[in-house]
Amino acid sequence: MKTLKNKAFGPLGSLGLLGVISMATVTGCDEVEIENQGHLSSQRGTQPEAKIVAVSDTHWGVEVRDPYRYMENLEDPEVETWFRAQASYTESYLNGLGSRASLFDRLEELDQGAPFTTSSVQRLSNGMQFYLRRDRGENLYKLYLRTSENGQERLLVDPESMSSGSEQHYSLEGYVPSPTGDFVVYGLAQGGSEQTTYYVLDVASGAVIGSPIDNIETAYNWPQWSEDESGFFYSRRRALPDDAPSTEEYKQTRVMFHQLDTAAENDRVVVAYGHSVSLPILETDFPSVWLSPRSSHAVLKIKHGDNNEISLFTAPRAELLSGDISWSQVCGESDQVTDFAVIGDTIYLVTGKQAPRFKLVEMSLNDTDMASSRDVIPAGDLVIESVSVAADALYISAKRDGIGMVMRWAPDVGLEELSPPRGGAAYLSSIAPDIPGALIYETTWIQGGVRYAYDPKTATFADTGMIPVGEFDNLEGYVAKELVIPSHDGVMIPLTILHREGLTLDGKNPTVVYGYGSYGSSMNVGFSTTRLAWLERGGVWAIAHVRGGGEYGQEWHYAGRMETKPNTWRDLIASAEYLVREKYTSPAHVAPWGGSAGGILAGRAITERPDLFGAAIIDVGSLDTIRAETTTNGVPNIKEFGTVTEKAGFHALLAMSSYNNVRNGVEYPAVMLTHGFNDPRVEPWQSGKMAARLQAATASDNPILLRVDFQAGHGIGSTRDQYLQERADQFAFLFSQLGRN
Repeated sequence: MKTLKNKAFGPLGSLGLLGVISMATVTGCDEVEIENQGHLSSQRGTQPEAKIVAVSDTHWGVEVRDPYRYMENLEDPEVETWFRAQASYTESYLNGLGSRASLFDRLEELDQGAPFTTSSVQRLSNGMQFYLRRDRGENLYKLYLRTSENGQERLLVDPESMSSGSEQHYSLEGYVPSPTGDFVVYGLAQGGSEQTTYYVLDVASGAVIGSPIDNIETAYNWPQWSEDESGFFYSRRRALPDDAPSTEEYKQTRVMFHQLDTAAENDRVVVAYGHSVSLPILETDFPSVWLSPRSSHAVLKIKHGDNNEISLFTAPRAELLSGDISWSQVCGESDQVTDFAVIGDTIYLVTGKQAPRFKLVEMSLNDTDMASSRDVIPAGDLVIESVSVAADALYISAKRDGIGMVMRWAPDVGLEELSPPRGGAAYLSSIAPDIPGALIYETTWIQGGVRYAYDPKTATFADTGMIPVGEFDNLEGYVAKELVIPSHDGVMIPLTILHREGLTLDGKNPTVVYGYGSYGSSMNVGFSTTRLAWLERGGVWAIAHVRGGGEYGQEWHYAGRMETKPNTWRDLIASAEYLVREKYTSPAHVAPWGGSAGGILAGRAITERPDLFGAAIIDVGSLDTIRAETTTNGVPNIKEFGTVTEKAGFHALLAMSSYNNVRNGVEYPAVMLTHGFNDPRVEPWQSGKMAARLQAATASDNPILLRVDFQAGHGIGSTRDQYLQERADQFAFLFSQLGRN
C-alpha cells in the first residue's frame, strides 16, 4: 500500500515533543550491551527483532551511541517492513486480549450517546452560522451552514464522501467564511498528514472556484479576507524538491494574497524573509497578517518558531497590496507578548513582562511605543491567557487555580466574571468583532459540555442546543477531586483524580496518571464519554498538572522547559507516589500516559523510576530529543527544549531523551507505543527506536508493543473509528497489565 511521504507539518505548539538522562561520559550501548540486546530480543518469539548498527556522535565531550539510527530512513523498505511486522505482531497480541472486543463495543456505545456534536462555530453579523458537525456513527466532521439561527441546515463540505475509494481519508483542517458568507476558504488534508491544501467554495452554487493552493502553513494563522471579498491573505510554505533536507520545510514561510478566480501561482507576496529590509524576519520565523473589520490598521504577527512570545508590527491596511508597506513595530520578543486584539486604533496585548501570570495592556496603533502602554488588567493571581473582541466588549480567557473562566471587560463597567449556569469551567467557544456577546462552552470533569450564548444586554446565558445532551453526559456515581500535593522539591502541584463513588482504597485499582507539561499548555477541565469505559470498570484516572504547562502562567511554564524540564516528569512521579501512598493504587497497578511532547513525561517517568509503574502508554511520543533537531519540527522547537549546539542545551536534551536513558538489564514495565506512519509533527521513527531499544534492553517479561496506524498521522484528522479502535487497544492493554480486566 502506498503511504504518504513523511513530512513534518508545523511547530508542535500544544501538541508536544521530547525526552532524559544521567550525565555519563558515554551514553547508549557498549559492545557487551549490544550482544545482550540481541539475546533478549530473541526471547520474544514472533516479535520481530531490530538489527543493531553501531553509530555514535560526540557532543561537548560526551559520546552518544545510537544503535537504531538507520530507522530514521522511513523510506528504506527494510525499515518499513520492520514497522509493518511490529504492527502485525501488536495487532495479533491485542486481539488476543479477552476484554478488547467488549471494550470497543462499549466505547462505540458511549461515543454514540448523543445524536450529534458540533465544533468550530463561526457567526457572521448577517445571522449566518457556519460550523462543523459529526452525526452519530459518522467518522469525520463536515462543514454546515445555517443562514439564520433557526434556519434550515445545509451541508457544504463532506470529506467523508470525498474519502470514498481513497487509500487515505480526507479531513477538514479549518475553514474561514468571507465577511458576507458568500465564499468559504477551507483546508483539506489526507491520511492525517496535515499537508493542507486550500479550496474556495462559492456558497450559493456549492461549486469550488479557482485553483487549489497547496503548501499551506496552518500552524499559527487563518486566512484573512479583504473587505471587498476579492481575495484573502494567507501563509504559505515554499515548494521544495523531494530531496530537500527536512529541516528546510519550515523556513522562509511567506504571507501571500490570493485573488479569487486566479491561479495560485500568480498570488502576490506580501511579507517574506528578505522581502523588506525594514522587517527583521528570520528564515525560521512564521509571519501572518491579521485584520479586524473595526480597524484601518493591519497587524503582522511574527511567530518565532514554537516560542509563545511573538513580535508584532502594524501598517495601514490600505498599503498591504501597494508594494510599499510602512511597517512600524508594536512589540518585540523581549516584550513577552503572547496574544493581542484590535479595536479601531487601539491594540490590546497579553504580556508576561513583569507579570508571571500575565497581564492585559493597551496602546495606540498610531504611537507604537510599549513604554506608553497602559494596564487594563494588572498582574495578579489571575492567569490571563488570551483576549478577543466582540461588538460590545473585550472577552478574556483566564484561569483561577487552573480552572478555565471567561471575563468581560468594557470601559464603562470594568472587569467582570461570566458564570455559566452550572458553575463549571468556562471557555470561549466563538466570538466575532461585529457581534455582541459570545458563545461560551461550559463543562466539568464528569459532566458533558454545554455551549451557551451570552447576551450582554441581559447578562444571561441561553443553551444554543448545538451540543445535545447525550445519554451518558450526566451519569451519577462519579467523583472528581481537585488536590494540591508536594512534588520532589516541595513545590505544590495540582492533581485531579477521577473515579467511581465508593472506590475501595485497597491499593489495587488500575490507575492512569495522565499529563503533558510543555509549551505552557494546560490540562483543561474536560469531559470524555469514552473515559467512562475506564472509570466504570473500577479504573482511576488522574491528571497531573505538571510544570511546563500553563496552569499558573508563564512561571509554571518556564519551570518545566529546557534545563528545568526534569521538573515535568518528576512532578508526574510525585503524583504517582501520592496515589500509591494514599492506597488508590500500587506500583503494579499504575501507568503514566503521555503523548507527543508528553512522551517526554511518560518516557522519562518509566526510565527514571521503572519500579514505580506496572505499564505505560506513549502516544506519538518525542522520545529521542538528541536527534529531534535534525527533523522538520526540531528547529522550531529549540526555544522550548534547547539545542545540541550549546553545551547547556545538549545536556538538557540528553536529560530529556527517553531513548538515551534506557539501560540494559533493567526490569521495565509493560509499554505500548502508538504512532501514525503519516505523522508530520513527531517522526514515527522516534517510537520505533524506543520500542526496539526497550524490547532489547528489558530484563522483564513484560510486553513492549509498537502499534502503528499506516492511515494516520499525529492524531489530528483521524477518523472516529481510528480513535475508538486505538482507545480500545490502549484500555485493553492497560487492564491486562494493571488488573481488573
